[in-house]
Amino acid sequence: MRASGQRLKFIIRRCLHAVPVIFGIVVVNFLLLQLMEGDAVDALAGEAASATPEYMAQLREKFGLDQPVHVQLLAYVKNILVLDLGYSFRHEMPVLDLIMTRFWPTLLLMVSTLVIAIAMGIVLGLLGAMGLNTWRDTAISILALVSYATPLFWVGLMLILLFSVHLGWLPTSGMETIGAFYEGWDRVVDIARHMIMPVIALAAFYMALFTRLMRASMLEQSGMDYVTTAQAKGLTDRRITWTHILRNALLPVVTMGGVQVANMLGGSVIVESVFAWPGMGLLAFEALFARDLNLLLGIFLFAACLVVVVNLVIDVIYTFLDPRIEVR
Repeated sequence: MRASGQRLKFIIRRCLHAVPVIFGIVVVNFLLLQLMEGDAVDALAGEAASATPEYMAQLREKFGLDQPVHVQLLAYVKNILVLDLGYSFRHEMPVLDLIMTRFWPTLLLMVSTLVIAIAMGIVLGLLGAMGLNTWRDTAISILALVSYATPLFWVGLMLILLFSVHLGWLPTSGMETIGAFYEGWDRVVDIARHMIMPVIALAAFYMALFTRLMRASMLEQSGMDYVTTAQAKGLTDRRITWTHILRNALLPVVTMGGVQVANMLGGSVIVESVFAWPGMGLLAFEALFARDLNLLLGIFLFAACLVVVVNLVIDVIYTFLDPRIEVR
């Protein structure tokens, strides 16, 4: 009960500390996007190719883009407090509704990628550390190096070329088969088939990170004093590895998992663009070229909140992996 109460206080305190952090992110993102040339009106006028200066001025007045920067910032912050992220001129719908629609595909892609990358990284790092300086360790190290050095877009294109163009096993793009209208398990299977290549392309890079980190962490923990003590007590190497070393070696991997969430959001932009996956990454890419600043600001804010929440969850998981760590 006492530990649960301490965790609850810790969560509340961290949430309060996150408020000024998120506020600072909102202000910085808003000011940085103001440095971009042009705005949504310029993008709309460019598509129309016949907009008059008078009509463009009317649009700027309608959207509030004719106001000074500090007035626009103040109005934006006030709207955020009531969960109003503005209106997307490109998609003609509220930003919050649009983000929530695209968030679930991205969440599905990221969770699948993170689970596979961490699981494979732990297994390969463990095998490499247990077979130090053997052919197995060398092969795993080479695989990790190649996976880390290969660009995401190239992996995605090669997967499409192999499994879609040549073999015809998997769909080339999208999240579901258009016009199929699958329901129940048929829809689950259809989405899973569309996920295979994007998840592989995104997981390959992060698997390399977790593999190298897990291997280094296992080797570091193997030289600790508690391992020598356990060996002196007569414990077998297998029991020492699985009972003591592995649990402590997982801590840096868990930390890296939380840190990589932000990078994974960036990586999803590339992968979602290659596979036309209808997530936040592709949405941000489209919003950037459309000068849809409200939508970009909403995506950045949502991503910042997601990173804060994930890191809070990681800190709580820490206390379960290592009871010696206390939350205060």
